[in-house]
This record gives sequence, C-alpha cells and structure tokens, in this order.
Amino acid sequence: MAETIPQLFLEKAQTIPDMVMQYSKKNGKDFSPTTYREMAEEVATLAAGFLEIGLQRGDNIGFISDNRKEWLICDLAVTGLGAIDVPRGCDTIEQDIAYILSFSECKFCITENDRQIQKILARKDSMPLLKTIICIDPPTEAVQKSAQAVGLTIHTYAELFEKGTVRRKAKPGEYEHEVALGKNTDTVTIIFTSGTTGEPKGVMLCHRNFLFQIEAFPKRIRIKEGQIWLSVLPIWHSLERAVNYAIIGVGATIAYSKPVGQIMLADLVAIKPQWMVSVPRIWESVLEGVYRNIRQQNQFKQKMFNFFVGVSKDWANFRNLLLGRLPNFGIRARIFDILIALLPFIGLAPLRGLAEILVFKKIKAKLGGKFVAGISGGGALPYNVDTFFDAIGIKILEGYGLTETAPVVTLRSHRRPVIGTVGAPLDGTEVKIVDEHGKTLGHGKKGVVLIRGPQVMQGYYKKPDLTKKVIDDDGWFNSGDIGMLTKNNELKLTGRAKDTIVLRGGENVEPVPLENKLKESQYIKQVVILGQDKKYLAALIVPDQDMVIQWAKDNNIPFFDYEELINQPEIRELIDYEINSLINIKNGFRGFERIFKFKLLLKPFEVDRELSAKQEVKRHVINELYKKEIDDLFEE
Repeated sequence: MAETIPQLFLEKAQTIPDMVMQYSKKNGKDFSPTTYREMAEEVATLAAGFLEIGLQRGDNIGFISDNRKEWLICDLAVTGLGAIDVPRGCDTIEQDIAYILSFSECKFCITENDRQIQKILARKDSMPLLKTIICIDPPTEAVQKSAQAVGLTIHTYAELFEKGTVRRKAKPGEYEHEVALGKNTDTVTIIFTSGTTGEPKGVMLCHRNFLFQIEAFPKRIRIKEGQIWLSVLPIWHSLERAVNYAIIGVGATIAYSKPVGQIMLADLVAIKPQWMVSVPRIWESVLEGVYRNIRQQNQFKQKMFNFFVGVSKDWANFRNLLLGRLPNFGIRARIFDILIALLPFIGLAPLRGLAEILVFKKIKAKLGGKFVAGISGGGALPYNVDTFFDAIGIKILEGYGLTETAPVVTLRSHRRPVIGTVGAPLDGTEVKIVDEHGKTLGHGKKGVVLIRGPQVMQGYYKKPDLTKKVIDDDGWFNSGDIGMLTKNNELKLTGRAKDTIVLRGGENVEPVPLENKLKESQYIKQVVILGQDKKYLAALIVPDQDMVIQWAKDNNIPFFDYEELINQPEIRELIDYEINSLINIKNGFRGFERIFKFKLLLKPFEVDRELSAKQEVKRHVINELYKKEIDDLFEE
C-alpha cells in the first residue's frame, strides 16, 4: 500500500497508463491531454534534473507559480525525492517571498517567470542561503545577468529537463528508487498562511495528512475513475492541492482553467467536466452572470424566469424537508416534517418539471452538460446562492476545513446534502463543540469547533510553542471557529473566534495589521475590520473624540455636540482620507485589503463587553452587538 503521494502516483501510472491524467492549455488556447504514463515519465525525468543540480532529501525548496501542468510535475518530482516544497502564488508580494524563503532556509526556488525572480532579486540580501533558481518560463537576459551579479544560478525548466534526460539514461530507475524510500510521516509541504503580519505561520503537512483525504474525500461524493475536474483555485492552496491528489488517487482527470468568468465558462463548455471545486465568490459570480443575462431579456422572459425560480425554491425547500435535508437540532420530529412537506412537494412538482424544460436546462448547458456537482470551500456559501443552485438542480456541496487540516474536515454528502450546513465530518474525523471552559456541548449548542483526525497538521514550522497553543495533548486542534452540530452530526458554522478573515473570493486577511496601521492615525482610537464571507472589507471605527473635535474647530466646522459632529460629511471625508493614506499598496497591503465602507461609532469599546480583560477585541461578540451596523455596511 502506498505510503506517499508519489508512490500512489506511480501505482496509477502502472495500472491505468493510458488514462488522461491532465488537460492543460498550450499557449492559452486548446486543451492538450497528458496520460498517466506520459506524466510519470516527465516527472521522473525532471526529478533526475533536480538530482543533477544537487537537490537532496529533506531540502526545502521554494515554489512560486500559479496553476499549470509544470506545477504538478515539479511537485511530484520534488516530493518524490523526499524534498519539501514551500509554495506560493504569483500574486505574493516581495516581503512575503523574502520572509518565507529565508525563514524556511530554502537553497532552491522554482519560479514561474522572470517577474517572480525580480521579486527575489529585490530582497536577495535577506535570503543568503538561496543559491539556485529554476524558472519554468525562460527569463530575459537582463534578469539572468542581474541574478548572476548577486550569486544566483538560474536553470530553465527546459535545461533541467535536458539534464534529467541525460542522467536518467545513465541512472535508470533512480527516481523510482527514491520514491520507494518515502514514509507517510515525511513532510510534503510547508504552506505559509496569508496575511501582512510580517511573520506568517508555516503549516507542515505530511503524506499521511493528504493520503487520508484521498481515501475519505472521494467516498463522501463518489468520484469515479475517468471523470473530469475543472481546476480554477490556486493549486498551491491546500484545498485545490488535496483535490489534485484525490483525483490521482481515483484515477480521474484534472483540467486547469482560471477563475475568470469568460475563461472559466468557455472551458466548462469545452472540457465538459463532471466536477469543479471553488470558493463561494466564484459560485456567486456564476449566479450574477445568470441574472445579468436575464436582465437583457424582454419583460415576459424575466417574469417567467423569476416565477419558475421562486416556485422551484419552494419545491426544493419542501423536498429538503421531506428528505431530511434541512438542519435538525432535535427540535423537530421527522414525522411532522414529512406530513408538512409531502402534499406541497407533490403539488409543485409539475411546475418544477416545466421549469426544468423551459429554463434550467439551458443554464446547466452552460456548465458543459455533464456537470455532477460543485464543491465549495474557503468561506461560507451565501444562502441565496446555495438555495438558487439547489432549486435549479445543480448540486453545490459545501465543505469546511483549514490549511492546518489539509484541509477538508466536513463535507456535504452527494447523496443527502443538508442545506445550511457544511456537512458531517469525514469518516475517521472527529469534531466536537466546546464552551470557553473546554466543556463539550450537545447538538444545537454554539461553541468553538475542535477537530481530531489523521488530516491534522504536523505543526507550525519552527514554532513549537504556537503549535502547542492550537493542538492539545489529546490531539484536538482548536479551529478558532464558532459552530454547532445538528442532531445528525452535520456542522453549522456561525462565526469565527480567531482573527483571520476569509473573503468570498477565498482571500485570507489578517485584520490585526490593518487595525494597527489605522490606529497610527491621530483621529482613529479603536477599529475592528470586518468581512468574513463577504465580497470586501469594512470597518467599525471609534474616532479619537478630542482630536476630531479639535480638527473641527481648526477647520471651522460648526456642530452642536459630538454625536452630531461625527455624522458630518467633513468628518467622514477626514476618516476616509486617513484610511486610504494608510491602507494602500505603497504600505505593503494588497488590493483586496482595501476598506470599502466604514461606520463611525459614538462610544468606545469597553472591557467585559467588546474587549477582554487583556484589552483584546472579542470579534464574535462585536458581530452580535453591532449586527445592524454590520448588516448596513454589507448591504448590497
């Protein structure tokens, strides 16, 4: 039995050599197939090239690239040799690259193009151990000269392949021998968390973590050999990566696309996939595209569409109630659900059938016509998106997990998806809900989500103290998320106890650095960044009363009292200017970290209310206390 991902991959190359493993685009145009046998040969050849330039078992190797065929080849080659990849995407900023490559002591780094090399060159002084770069796309002569000037050796992907070809002829079976030495406890990857904290955490994941996903994940959704997955999420993220490995495990096929509307929709039609995994924002954009198209139709077609969607949502709700697909926290008896739902379900069925023929069939055709279901992760799926796709007969199976859990913890069942939940734990995974004292709570009770299972990480790289804070002696990982379990053990998430914000697009945002930066303004006393599962970031801001009043007097702004003052447009303009002056690309923040809306609060946050005894913000409490204000900030 395979103990590592590369061992499993080689087994598949032996048993299903002619099965298409991957569809990738040549020059961004037509899809080109690569079989499992062809992929295995390319992986082994490239691995020989890595050995030729000195890569050794246990080495950490940086990997800065987006989704492409070469990504998976490099990954299987490197990890098959017992090295550990440290991946990031091409959108990673210079300071994050410098910190990650330096902290993980990388001597080698794979880059997608010369733009990524330029980022390294800009911070080379902070990466003294880095000596060798492998560039997938040939770099320019200017970049090569700049690299040589600071002691960096650059090999192109093609050069490495040539070296590997020669070495493999001289030493046949070398890669296969190295792969056989691998153990399931060997570290595969160190994935550093996103954010602008200056010190992101490196999550260490081993072969065992991913092999568990390969076994448990497909069982939940019944993936079949030969089925096609459309890949749009960054492959270096733990979710897309785990899915890629699961695809290998069942002998299915991956096709790389992009989360860009026109490209993704065209690829859906071209490749006709059965599955796609994505973040909520992408499913939301598909829905927006549907309604955008409807608004271009005449009034009759618009009214017909809205009527059939409304009827179908009602029908789907009664169906879900009838079949036990709605969350049940033990309050309702199943017999009453059946009695309530049966007649309306039957009565609405003809209209739902007519809607399928006249409307929904055309929408499904946009997904290629063979679509089985989509997987949604990386944030909460908006309820309106969830119910729409459910109503028209496109299954979206929402799941839950973290990078620290490689990542899948729970996932809706393809056979019986429960709307409004992220599904039950995967087989072999334990989830419990505890209160602030660590006491286990029963179903329907809200508390912190703890996780135990084979997918839980080895720990944070070179940070044992931090690891001990989140994984106890019994192996329970504290997710920092707030949730509750249904009577049937499905998990419903209700908030986050920890700081990290995950936007609908899957972007991770650490709010503390933004908050600290904003408090550099003399006019901002307290601030809380918001945006979990939203399109954008917003903020609750407590102005510095004395400074704001003084500014108003200096600028001849008339006011009766302070409450009136902070509602004046001049004060809003002042705070808006301060926000934009502090949170920008120049100061090291990314585009999605922009604060789009804010609300000025009259009273400061208080201990034992919004703040803990240590003056730390209690974010889940603020979400409850300021629900109306927060809802207004994200009103669409």
